[in-house]
Amino acid sequence: MLPRMNTPSDSNEDPGSISDSVSSSSPVTSKGAGVATATDGQTEQGSSPLRTVLEWIVLIGAALLVAFIVKTFLFQAFYIPSDSMVPTLIRGDRVLVNKLSYKAHEPNRFDIVVFLAPKGTETDLIKDLVKRVVGLPGETIEGRDGRILINGTVIEEPFLPAGLQSRTFGPVKVPPKSYFMLGDNRPFSKDSTYFGPIEGKTFVGRVFVRIWPLNRLNLL
Repeated sequence: MLPRMNTPSDSNEDPGSISDSVSSSSPVTSKGAGVATATDGQTEQGSSPLRTVLEWIVLIGAALLVAFIVKTFLFQAFYIPSDSMVPTLIRGDRVLVNKLSYKAHEPNRFDIVVFLAPKGTETDLIKDLVKRVVGLPGETIEGRDGRILINGTVIEEPFLPAGLQSRTFGPVKVPPKSYFMLGDNRPFSKDSTYFGPIEGKTFVGRVFVRIWPLNRLNLL
């Protein structure tokens, strides 16, 4: 299970500016023009305090808008508070989720996905869960003799530690547009063996990188 994290605001980069240059020459006068000539040593009047405040307000507002767009439509950071995905994800890891992944294609087997916690499993702090897609729509999945079978055939799961035993369950027929989700820490994960298949429409996105701690930075 994991709580949402606020996404850090992206910095705003000035694309560049154009400055007018004035060549050094003797003063120019214009009769009747009513324009006073500048003399050496004069300085241009600075921006007023009000204008400076307004510029900062616009800058901060733009940064917040960019952060909102990124978090809502593109990427979101999550904190891992439990051991259900050990050894792939451990308590304290921070990960990034790509919210656009399943706009372009359907989830693939073994994708690590953040999804809305099923009714009865959410708490005030826990609104989302992270598990691995194992069973796809229309498949029959079963846990037998410590292994996972899809349509009667044992599947290989190279991301699991050697000798790790899966729970005995099923067989379960995965409904259309739904997925059977399992934690990598099979003996201790509350997953689809507990709450059943999960509808794809509840998927927040695919976990694609671990960003913290730095010594565990890695694509997933």
